[in-house]
Amino acid sequence: CLLQRKMRSFGICMTCVVYKIRIFAAGNDYHMAVKIIVALDSFKGSLLSFEAERAVADAVRGCVDGAWAVCMPMSDGGEGMAEAFVAAMGGDYVKAYVHGPLMRRVEAGYVVTPDGTAVIETAKACGLTLVDEPERNPLRATTYGVGELVAAAVSRGCRKFLIGLGGSATSDAGIGMLRALTDRLAPRGGTIDDALRGALGQCRFTLASDVDNPLCGPNGAAAVFARQKGATEEMIPVLEERAARFARMSALHFGYDRSVLPGAGAAGGLGYAFMQYLGADVRPGADILLDALRFDDALDGAACVITGEGRADRQTLMGKLPVRVMRRAAAKGVPVWLLAGRVDDADELLKAGFSVVEQITPAGMDDVEAMRKSTAYDNLYKATARLVKKYLM
Repeated sequence: CLLQRKMRSFGICMTCVVYKIRIFAAGNDYHMAVKIIVALDSFKGSLLSFEAERAVADAVRGCVDGAWAVCMPMSDGGEGMAEAFVAAMGGDYVKAYVHGPLMRRVEAGYVVTPDGTAVIETAKACGLTLVDEPERNPLRATTYGVGELVAAAVSRGCRKFLIGLGGSATSDAGIGMLRALTDRLAPRGGTIDDALRGALGQCRFTLASDVDNPLCGPNGAAAVFARQKGATEEMIPVLEERAARFARMSALHFGYDRSVLPGAGAAGGLGYAFMQYLGADVRPGADILLDALRFDDALDGAACVITGEGRADRQTLMGKLPVRVMRRAAAKGVPVWLLAGRVDDADELLKAGFSVVEQITPAGMDDVEAMRKSTAYDNLYKATARLVKKYLM
């Protein structure tokens, strides 16, 4: 880890150096060394990115003598983001106890990278996985715990923030997050404006998200995402009006309105609160990680790239992590295999540029069984081994 950090500071790619060392060691048999890049998103509810990549890497090494699987833990800003950034950039994980989406105490935390950036995965404080299905209700769920994480990092001295938006149980337009920032960082009885006049106002925020929805309207946070968070049809117009009213009041207060910007609807409108109140900008989480890992350099000499996610369909082509991986690899002529728990629209995915599209779940296996960690690992291992034997042996 220390060697990687030092080499990065001189602009040296550790992945490329190790690969060249392996080729040198192989002597005249360098052509036998097969390099495969493994860059998978998490399989939600089943495997984190690094767990899925371990299954693929094990299968590659088990099938091809001398094969070298270069694993690059990935995240688009949702589940597994903190772990992915530790793997990519190094850093320390700081534990913190905060209020979860239903204001119950939960253990969360954030990463502080070597350059002092705080990386916060908001799902750790307000994630859907923190709420049992019968209790899911976006009218009640709050982003308060996210504000507590930000405040804790500010108090620690962090002034640069990377915020992962994804997997939230909330649709409160970030009101809870702003309330926590006020409670923690403003003088007693103060407002969010008072908090912004202090250390919070010196902070810079970047949002990692693949969502480009606005806050309100037919493509907004409530209309598009609330149902998957437990909202009934009756709740959706209530959530919409609450967000619209908050946006109107905020626009009057600041003299500008960022509710219509792409990404404002991310995480139930949490993106809007960061943009409107904290001046955050938005970048695709996958691109941030791919740049940090020097992914384009690592493609040199690769036989293929294996990417994937829990479910692949035409929505994958709307800027999700696998298509971003594919486009970068395609620019260098490296074929990309897409593996997913479930696959729909395979023809569209192949036409878009994926060389192989494979569903890892056997026909007839139900989703409950397929999402068990051990089953998902086994299915991913077998699918990878099958493809390696077919295309690389």
